[in-house]
Amino acid sequence: MMKRILALSLVAAAVSSSVHADVRINGFANLIGGITSSDDTLYGYDDNIGFGEESLFAIQVSGDINDRMTATGQLVARGSDDYEVDFEWAYLTFEATDNTNISAGRFRLPLFRYSASLDVGYSYHWVNAPRSVYSVPFNNLDGLRVDYSNYAGDWEYNLQLSAGTIDNDFTTAGQDANFKGDNVIVLSAEAQYEALKLRGVIGRAKSTVDVPALAPAIGQLRSISPELADLVEFEDDTGEFLGFGVEYDAFDWFVSAEVTSIEATDSYNPDTIAYYATAGIRYGKWTPSLTYEATDADDGPKLLDRVAGFPAPFQGPLTQLLVGIQQSFVEKNDTITAGVRYDYDTNVAFKADVSKYTDDIDESSDATLVRFAVNYVF
Repeated sequence: MMKRILALSLVAAAVSSSVHADVRINGFANLIGGITSSDDTLYGYDDNIGFGEESLFAIQVSGDINDRMTATGQLVARGSDDYEVDFEWAYLTFEATDNTNISAGRFRLPLFRYSASLDVGYSYHWVNAPRSVYSVPFNNLDGLRVDYSNYAGDWEYNLQLSAGTIDNDFTTAGQDANFKGDNVIVLSAEAQYEALKLRGVIGRAKSTVDVPALAPAIGQLRSISPELADLVEFEDDTGEFLGFGVEYDAFDWFVSAEVTSIEATDSYNPDTIAYYATAGIRYGKWTPSLTYEATDADDGPKLLDRVAGFPAPFQGPLTQLLVGIQQSFVEKNDTITAGVRYDYDTNVAFKADVSKYTDDIDESSDATLVRFAVNYVF
């Protein structure tokens, strides 16, 4: 409650200060509803119509401090958090040169094509961005970012170097968890030539994932082999992120794809490959599209080769513990989504889609989801 009062007070102060300074206030909102087929669950929806899982309302305030410095803050109220208002972004930007900006504070990591506008549903054709790729527990960074933009012949390019820390609560395998990233370094590059756009990203961090539900199992493992428990536990392990994207937008039609890889050495977390490919056409105010996405985090239990070095009586319990700890994080699925966007009026879009989710690990998790949305910016 105090966070909500503080946030609203800051917005009110910003509005009143606009009389004396160049303060810009923008906002956006997504009203998203969804329902699954009988007894199915997907993305937090079930067979009762729900509106809270992906809906949000946000206000972004930016103001010029002087000729070269601006301050930006973004307040977001998410339906999944009972519309509690929170600061998503709060950073200062310094225009070092005509081509170089330096930002400090909390901002969105440039991991994906739509990272900067991920919450702005109006900015893309989907009801929501593909979960296989975009659902990661490390979207925002506390630290520094350097942006450099320029031209090389007919190519326009942008380079971003980000460094800092991450501390974020999230849910994984149905369990509450916390992700901490120290010494985070992310380098992204994007280049565009006419209708073609390419982008790549590489990142590394000293990562810790705390899943309280795993503590008993890791404790049992530690009682047998502290060394093996240290290897399995996801604490201060090196995590690496790689991503590549391509887009061709001829305005009347478009195709695009992104693929990402996440690896964490010496931990229970499986190496994960995720990707999507999407295509659509624009016909007046209508934009029908088709998207295929997939996640593959099924590279087999790690560290089982070390079990052979233990006495026979310990091999069975160790194998059971190792497999049990890792099994809940194994994931292999794909989703096909057919959707349509209708640009109703300036800054307002209506959308609807149907998604068929197939789980290759657990067939009982297969689901069909229908969603509809109103996206607007102001």
